[in-house]
Amino acid sequence: MSDLQVLLVAGTHGNEINASWLLDQWKKNPGLIKTHGLGFSTVIGNPLARQLCKRYIDRDLNRSFSKDLLNSSKIDDYEIKRAKELLDLYGSRAIEPCQIAIDFHSTTSSMGSSLVVYGRRPADLALAGLIQNRLGLPIYLHEGEKSQTGFLVESWPCGMVVEIGPVSQGVLHNKIINQTLIALQTFIDEIALAKSGKAKFPKNILVHRHLKSIDFPRDESGNQCGFIHSQIQGKDWIPINRETPLFEDTEGNTVKLSAENFQEDLIPVFINEAAYLEKGIAMSLTVRESWRFERNWYEDLKKIVIR
Repeated sequence: MSDLQVLLVAGTHGNEINASWLLDQWKKNPGLIKTHGLGFSTVIGNPLARQLCKRYIDRDLNRSFSKDLLNSSKIDDYEIKRAKELLDLYGSRAIEPCQIAIDFHSTTSSMGSSLVVYGRRPADLALAGLIQNRLGLPIYLHEGEKSQTGFLVESWPCGMVVEIGPVSQGVLHNKIINQTLIALQTFIDEIALAKSGKAKFPKNILVHRHLKSIDFPRDESGNQCGFIHSQIQGKDWIPINRETPLFEDTEGNTVKLSAENFQEDLIPVFINEAAYLEKGIAMSLTVRESWRFERNWYEDLKKIVIR
């Protein structure tokens, strides 16, 4: 058995059920996935929320890993306790710590399969580059938004989120299960190749760098008074320009990007994601960039996987 330990997380949001179901099947049928001798810990992130088919009990588990929340003695939320439990079981101070964390999610938006990387940790970028090189998945680089912090995978030396959709919350879907299985097997294959020194890293990676999130139009009372325009509904990853209508209302009025929000080649993602309504997010805007693959990315990943 390898001394490298990979943490596979599903059900961080309890109503995203496809990856959780797949991990259950893997336990019943160990031959479902080839492990290449790597060590794995599989866990349901939010088991109570899964039982109730709710996104969370008290707060979003995937926003509960910030140091301020973990160190607070005044917060008694279930998800904060669960975050501490996961770190005690699989974190750097655990008896058998994990070095890589892959967190599997699903989305109601038309994102297809994609990778979400938080910040610019070199090992994360290296692993994302390997997966993109194999599967061609877009990389969404989330950074620089103070209201969105404390993500689970940031608590491990290397890690990222896999988003697969579209699928309704609480619905088991054959296409989503199959895409999750492909992504999971590819991660395992590429991590094993990196550990053996045989991984083929790309020369460049294509990144969608987060700029900002925007809310729906709201009236003076704060009520939503518009919805996603039909021209961009379901058009995640498709460039928009200053003339692209983003929102409309029942009277045919439209809303476009204001001049101060406009930048050439904006790419919207997570358009109309059901879970983000409570966060005041109608979509997130990104810019598409090609980055040269840096050697220090590989070196950082090598330090983690070759032990």
